[in-house]
Amino acid sequence: MARRRQLGATLLAFALLLWLRLALIFVGIYLGLCIRNTETAGMLFAVAFPLGFISSVFAPPEMMPGWLGAIAAWNPVSSTAAAIRELFETPGMQHLEPAYWIDGHAVAGAVIWPAVIMLIFLPLAVRQFKNLSR
Repeated sequence: MARRRQLGATLLAFALLLWLRLALIFVGIYLGLCIRNTETAGMLFAVAFPLGFISSVFAPPEMMPGWLGAIAAWNPVSSTAAAIRELFETPGMQHLEPAYWIDGHAVAGAVIWPAVIMLIFLPLAVRQFKNLSR
């Protein structure tokens, strides 16, 4: 029974990671279609880099200054990381009291955030692609 549960948690964690990646791909497609030269495209890394670091992946938002902790807690990467920690019942995480609403609903956030990102960037990417042919 425990192995089935671990397998289910592993598959769900993998699906959540793929779901977030799919959503972020559309952000990349849109930005790639908007940018015309390689120098500017190379600078996009500087914009994407903080997304991973301003999250709860490396430090809990409660240890950050108030405004930065709020940004980190509501980061889509944080929601996915927290959901995976919850699925794998990471030791030491159960005693922390959720400081933000999203912390208490990590799996829901990990499902909803990518959907919201795709609802925004998929139509933008399609429109930008259509504008290329004009």
